[in-house]
Amino acid sequence: MTIAEALGALHDEIPMGVTLLAVSKTHPVEAVREAYDAGQRAFGENKVQELIAKAAQLPADIEWHLIGHLQTNKVRSVLPHVALIHSVDSLKLLEVIENESAKLGRVTRVLLQVHIAQEDTKFGFRPEEVETWGETQPWTKYPHVEIAGLMGMASNTDDEVQVRREFHSLKVLFDTMKTRLRSESFRVLSMGMSGDYPLAIAEGSTLVRVGSRIFGARSYA
Repeated sequence: MTIAEALGALHDEIPMGVTLLAVSKTHPVEAVREAYDAGQRAFGENKVQELIAKAAQLPADIEWHLIGHLQTNKVRSVLPHVALIHSVDSLKLLEVIENESAKLGRVTRVLLQVHIAQEDTKFGFRPEEVETWGETQPWTKYPHVEIAGLMGMASNTDDEVQVRREFHSLKVLFDTMKTRLRSESFRVLSMGMSGDYPLAIAEGSTLVRVGSRIFGARSYA
């Protein structure tokens, strides 16, 4: 199956209102261009250096998303290229994004990454932290950052009941936050990847991050 055919199959499967983010990490520029030529415009990268390198070689109307862990010392270099940062996992990182965005005279859209998996290797705020912030809203002092929603990754397990439970918990938190914030900009719930996106969609995801289903197995050479 070609990249274009894979994208077509996914668009037939994914319901209206759910954004498909093509995760192009480790895949060559040529593969991204093939997806672009098939109509895909939103792409996700894990590493800042890879995102910047690809952005320089590809059309300017691509919407780049940073979905991997972001170190504070990489914020300045990635901001001019990124439309949405999925992986804000600390107030320190939020503050750095605010400061660097202010220097650029722009507002940066971000998602708060929430730790919902039963795995210590994943990053993210604790759900109870985010729920508390729904009341105190500590980010309101950051005028150059727009909190656009939440992101989370389920446990890497074949137990669909557990995965559904984790996605459901994030959807409940998202709805709680949306009610408290009363913000039109808070509308993105990024959850679900190639292996579990149907479950994420069933539990209310508005954006799924799909890589191998589009580009095939990753190459780490």
